[in-house]
Order: sequence, then structure tokens, then C-alpha cells
Amino acid sequence: MTRVAAVDAVALVVFVVVGVLTHGASVGAFFRDLACILGGWFAVAAAVRLYGRGGWRRLAGTWLAGVSGGVLIRAAFVGHVAYDFWGVALAFTALFVLAGRGLLRAGIARKP
Repeated sequence: MTRVAAVDAVALVVFVVVGVLTHGASVGAFFRDLACILGGWFAVAAAVRLYGRGGWRRLAGTWLAGVSGGVLIRAAFVGHVAYDFWGVALAFTALFVLAGRGLLRAGIARKP
């Protein structure tokens, strides 16, 4: 896994952790949401070769389609589409992923 992919994964995990802690969700909900968000993200990332070729368009496509796909898969598990969650997921995953990549680019998230 590339460092950028690892940073993206950490950003998505942080999003799910914050959501679970904020809403007092169960451990089962944590793993369900994490699998949906990470699965959606990395499935689209692989399809568009985000980590092989990079680029802002591929990142934007991965973000929009991957997070949206994850939210819709989650909706199938919980039995309804929560449009407010969808919007929050898009906003905060973008924030966390861009922040993580910014830290990586600034050299703060350095190689061990």
C-alpha cells in the first residue's frame, strides 16, 4: 500500500470513528460503516487507478463515487437512505482526506 493510500485509509477511519463516538453507535455499527466506506473508496480507487496514476480528477471521482457507494451499501444494511448522513459523509471525508494529504505533502506525516 502506498503512503497516500494509507493516509486516505486513516482519514476514512477517523471519519467513521468520529461518527460512531459522536452518535454513541455500537461496535457492530463501527465495523459495518467502516467496511462500507473503505470498501466503496478502495473499489473505486482501484477501478480508476487512483494510486497508480493519481491526479485530482481521479481523487474527486473516487471521493464522490466511493463515498456515495459506501453510503448506499450502508443504506442497504440499515434499511433506509439517510440523506443527511450522505451529505455529512461527503463533506467530512473530503475534509479528512484533503487534510491527511496536506499533512503528507507538508512532510508532517513522514516515513518511519
